[in-house]
Amino acid sequence: MSENLKPIVTRAGEEDTSTGQSGGAIRVSGVSRQHTPATRIWFGKVSNAPGYRSLPHHHGEAETGGYVLKGKARIYFGADYAEYIDMSEGDFVFVPPFMPHVEVNMSTTNDLVWLTTRTPENIVVNLDEVDDASLVGYRRA
Repeated sequence: MSENLKPIVTRAGEEDTSTGQSGGAIRVSGVSRQHTPATRIWFGKVSNAPGYRSLPHHHGEAETGGYVLKGKARIYFGADYAEYIDMSEGDFVFVPPFMPHVEVNMSTTNDLVWLTTRTPENIVVNLDEVDDASLVGYRRA
């Protein structure tokens, strides 16, 4: 081991904000190649304001792990985004590579905060927008 190796801390408020975005899902990275020596992982926080959602998107070859830190979430997926799963604080989710999906804050009054990790990096491929009315049970704030 090299004597020069040491942990790298990203302090609150110093996260990298140049990561890929998708509409109402705001991503900031705490561990990524943009501002640490990391080369095979992206770890960050994704926030959705009350009643907001992401654009339809996928994460390319990246495997994604998510954890609902705060709030009530729904992920729409499948043909015409007709399928969905609901999650709440403390739930983990795995999203496979290349899976188109929409991330939604199901509350119109409280924030949704995810902790998210991807390998090899944060890949965000935005897809064609869908009408809110096509997402069963979703309503904007």
